[in-house]
Amino acid sequence: MNFQTLLIVVIIVWLTFISLAQYLIIRYFRKLSKQVNKGNLIKILEKVLDTEMINTKGIKDIKKEIIRIDGEKLKHIQHISLVRFNPFRELGGDHSFVLVLLDGTYDGFILTGLHTRERTRVYLKEVVKGGCKLELSNDEKKALAKIYRNIH
Repeated sequence: MNFQTLLIVVIIVWLTFISLAQYLIIRYFRKLSKQVNKGNLIKILEKVLDTEMINTKGIKDIKKEIIRIDGEKLKHIQHISLVRFNPFRELGGDHSFVLVLLDGTYDGFILTGLHTRERTRVYLKEVVKGGCKLELSNDEKKALAKIYRNIH
């Protein structure tokens, strides 16, 4: 192959490459301007940018709301335990109970109901971060431990 033939081949390859690139650009431009009927393409692009800014603001607002909800969900009751027991031998059946209600940070309360023939007494103990400052009965400890068993 002589120099002239090689030069012609290189020029043909180069022109083919440029023609293909131009074709792809024109096809992409036509796809972009498909909906433009004698309108101003700059105005349409500005409208697209305005819509994009509105969407960006909406997404930021949604993210803020999700963060707020995530923080708030810890304050709702998430852990529940119920233990029924018979504290007195003279009564039949497990009519007494311990109910533990804790939120996502393990704050809440223990509600204990002791049932006798004459009356039912109800006791309330506060739970903070999974612990109680007051002494717990064996049944209250069992109800609190039941919550931690269900977590792990």
